[in-house]
Amino acid sequence: MMEDSRPPAGSAATVAGSAGTAGRRGHSTPTHTFDESGLRSLGDEVNRSTGSRRRRPARHRKAKWILGSVAVLVLVAVGGTAAYAWYLNHEIHRIEVRGLIDVPTSGADAGTENILMVGSTDRCALKVQNAAYGLCSQGVNGVNSDVVMILHLNPAKHSVSILSVPRDLFVPNARTTGANKIDAALYQGPSQLVAAINENLGIPIQHYVVLNFDTFANVVDALGGVKMYFPEPVYDAYSGLKVLAPGCVNLDGLHALQVVRARHLQYKGPGVTTGDPYYWPSENLSDLARIRRDHEFLRVLGSAVAKNGLSNPITDEQLVSGVAPQLDVDRRFSTSEMVNLVLDFHAVNVNSAPQLTLPVQVDQFGSYLYKGAYYGDIEFPSAAQDHQVIDQFLGIDGTIDSMTGLKLPAPSKVSVSVLNGTGAFNQATDTKNSLQALGFNVVGIGDTPSVGTESETVVYYAQKTPAAQAAAQAVARSLSGAVTTALGPTSNGADVTVVTGSQFAVNAPTLAAPVAPATTAAPSGTTSTSPTSPSPTAAAFQPPTAAVTPLQPWDPRSCTAQGGKGL
Repeated sequence: MMEDSRPPAGSAATVAGSAGTAGRRGHSTPTHTFDESGLRSLGDEVNRSTGSRRRRPARHRKAKWILGSVAVLVLVAVGGTAAYAWYLNHEIHRIEVRGLIDVPTSGADAGTENILMVGSTDRCALKVQNAAYGLCSQGVNGVNSDVVMILHLNPAKHSVSILSVPRDLFVPNARTTGANKIDAALYQGPSQLVAAINENLGIPIQHYVVLNFDTFANVVDALGGVKMYFPEPVYDAYSGLKVLAPGCVNLDGLHALQVVRARHLQYKGPGVTTGDPYYWPSENLSDLARIRRDHEFLRVLGSAVAKNGLSNPITDEQLVSGVAPQLDVDRRFSTSEMVNLVLDFHAVNVNSAPQLTLPVQVDQFGSYLYKGAYYGDIEFPSAAQDHQVIDQFLGIDGTIDSMTGLKLPAPSKVSVSVLNGTGAFNQATDTKNSLQALGFNVVGIGDTPSVGTESETVVYYAQKTPAAQAAAQAVARSLSGAVTTALGPTSNGADVTVVTGSQFAVNAPTLAAPVAPATTAAPSGTTSTSPTSPSPTAAAFQPPTAAVTPLQPWDPRSCTAQGGKGL
C-alpha cells in the first residue's frame, strides 16, 4: 500500500506572487495569479542542488488532508434547500455504519446529537481520478481519516460546538486487531472508527458523514472561491501550497485543498533572506498545526456561505449538485432529518461556535515501539485535560457519564482489579491502595506483560453495556496522565481492570475544589497528584497541548473587505 509517496511534482497549482510573471520569488505585489507550472519549476531547481545544498530528503510521513472543516457547511448545503429532497434521496450515498447511538431522550444530554465528520483519503473511491490528488492506478490507495471532526448539536440551547481529534492519537481499539493510531481505524470501515471513538474517548456518535476531495473542492468552487490573507510566504511541497508574497488570495477548490492539507509547512518569516522555500524554517507539531489552520478555514468558509450561499438560488443549486453525489452518510441519516437540523440551526453563526481540539501529549522519541512493531510518531492522551474538554464539548460536568448523560456510579459500586503493565516495583499494589482510598472496591491485583517502554494506562471493561462503560469512566476520571478506556477483558471477575502504564497518577482523595490540570505528566508508577519531577518516561512527551491555540504569524486567516489582514 502506498499513500502519497512523493510530492506531486507539477500536478498542483501555485499561488504566485506576481501578475504575469510565473513563479517569481519575493514579489511584494498583493495581487496573485495561479501558475500551473510554478511548482514543477521550483522542484526541478531544488533537485539540481549540489555541493553545500542538501538534496530533498525522502518523505517520512504520509501527506494527507482533512475535509472536516466543511462539515457544518455540507449539512447546510444539502439540507438548506428543502425543494431538493427528492434529488438528495437519490444522489446521496447511504452506507451501513454499526455502533451508532440513538439520540438521548433523558439525562443531561437529552436531545443532543454528535455527527462524526470524516475526510477520507480513498482515491480509489473517486468517480473521476485526478492526478493532483494522487492516482489509485499508481498505488495511492490508502484509506485513512486524517483529522476526525465531531459536530455537537444541542437544540435546547440552540448551540453548536466542534471537536477535532488528532490523527496520531494512539488508542487501544483503533482496529479489531488492537491498538493503533486512530486514523488507521477507517481502513476497517466507518463502523470501526465509530467504535474507537465510543470505546476509547467515550463520545457517543449518532450520525456519520464522510467527505472526499471532490466534495471539498465543489463546495469552495460553488461559492466562487474563498479569500484568505497570507501574512508571510508559505510553502508545502506535499500539498502543493506555494504563496510567495503576503496578501489576500482568492482560493478556488483545488488551492483551498492545498491549504487545508498542508502539514509540512515552511514559512518565510522576518530575518529569512533566502528566496528558496526549501530552506525556509519548518513548523513543529504539523498535525496539530494543520488542525489550527483548518479551524480558521472553517470560519472563513462559514462567512463565505453566509455571504454567498443559502439565499442565492444559483449558489444553492451548485452547492447541492456539487456535494450530494460525492457525499456518503449513514443509512439512519434521512434527508428529512438533515433539513430539520438546518431549520433548527440555520441562524447559528459558525464563526462563533466553539472549535476545540482534544489535548494530547506528543512524543519526543521518534517512532513508537509497541509490542515489537513501530508505529511512527504518535500522541498519547492526557486524561485530566481530555475529560475537561470533552465535558465542555458535550455540555456536561465531571459527574456525568458522557455516553448516556446519566450520573456516574459511586466508587463503592464499582469493582476493580489492577494489573501491573510495566514491571515497575509494587505498581499494582500502590495503585490498588490509592483506588481503595477513593472508595473503589479493588478485588485483585496481578501482572501482565509490558507492551513497551512507553505505554498508556488502559481502563478495560468487558461488556459493551452502558453500565460497564460507566464503571470504566468512573475509574478513568479518577486517574490523570496517559489514560484511556477500552473494551476488553477484565480479571478477577471485576467490572473494570486497570492495566497500568508508564505515565499516570491516581487522584488524591479530597472533597476540595478540583485541582487544575497539570502541565507536566506524572512519572511512571506515581500514585499521587502531589507535584513531582517528570521521570525519563514522562519527559519523552511534550506537555499536553491546548484545546484552543492562537494562529501563528505565518498562518493564513480572513481578509478584510479592503483585502487586508483580518483578525
